[in-house]
Amino acid sequence: MKNILIVDDDRWVRTSLSEVLENAGYHAENADSGREAIKKISDKDFDVVLLDLVMPDVDGIEVLTELKRYRPGIKVIIITGFATIDSAVGAIKKGASDYIAKPYKIDELLTTIKRVIEETRFEQDTKKINLEYALFSLSNPIRRNIVKLLSTGLNKHLMEIVKELGIEDHTKVAFHLRALKASGIIKKSSGRSYSLTNSGEKVLNSLKVMENYFSE
Repeated sequence: MKNILIVDDDRWVRTSLSEVLENAGYHAENADSGREAIKKISDKDFDVVLLDLVMPDVDGIEVLTELKRYRPGIKVIIITGFATIDSAVGAIKKGASDYIAKPYKIDELLTTIKRVIEETRFEQDTKKINLEYALFSLSNPIRRNIVKLLSTGLNKHLMEIVKELGIEDHTKVAFHLRALKASGIIKKSSGRSYSLTNSGEKVLNSLKVMENYFSE
């Protein structure tokens, strides 16, 4: 279960958001001030922080800076009723993952939370593989389609892949298969069939995250 910290000086906002997040399957905790948020972050890991930009004790940007200092990888979504371009850009420059203006729609909020959590998973996956190989495999549509095709878990021979991709020139497919194999994304069995390696599975997961992100 993902942990989310709500930072807002408005008690009603904290209570209503907590209820929404708990119903959506998250564990929610509250902080009624920037100082309390900083203390909670220093004591416990949170996956996402929902941070009000304007609070009476410490400015939201200052809180954001401190949160990122304690937990550089933490995802922070700024929520504020003062939706200006300048404040949004300032928050993003300081490390915020996204920005939502009040009044916001619950669906929009939950979608944004889901997306930044997927970004975390993508970042973790790319750390486990050679990023150059991953980018190489995703840069060409034929290689992307080969990776997707082999995601079924079934080993496939060259001509099966050619047929399913609908490409007449089998030598072109063979070239991309060799490139993917050299990158460690796919492997070739003794029976001359192809399948994804463990690194290939991670590349596939990264591809899915990227496609979901850009399709929204």
